[in-house]
Amino acid sequence: MAHVATPVSVVTTVSAGSAFGTTVSAFLSLSMQPPMVLISLDAGSNLLAALKPGSPLGVNVLGEGQGSIARHFATKSKDKFEGIVWQPEAGAPRLPDLHVWIAGRVAEITPAGDHMLVLVNVEETDAGRGSPLTYWSGVFGTHYGDKN
Repeated sequence: MAHVATPVSVVTTVSAGSAFGTTVSAFLSLSMQPPMVLISLDAGSNLLAALKPGSPLGVNVLGEGQGSIARHFATKSKDKFEGIVWQPEAGAPRLPDLHVWIAGRVAEITPAGDHMLVLVNVEETDAGRGSPLTYWSGVFGTHYGDKN
């Protein structure tokens, strides 16, 4: 699967007064009516443990040059928000200078192998500028349109 290019996002929530977040590359648009996205989280994820149906959830789709943020949130650190600038929006932490912001609420959590699929009802979106951060063959990069 390393040869499939994917967008890179930091998925976030606030639960019991604490902020949670993790880097994901398994995120996709699921439905237009109603607007929904799907996120795949490791079954042992601290973020997953903080989620239940109805929980607020933010998808911070990272942009070009934000690989250090992706690496930071990919760690097993207990307080991933220490030293990170963010603001609360729609009940979830929003990071600055994003490619895209998506906020919603968890609709359903379903087991899938060693992961859990989180279905999210989208409540708001905000498109930023620039190119998205992508992950391909173990390397962060970006996408530029085909000139042909």
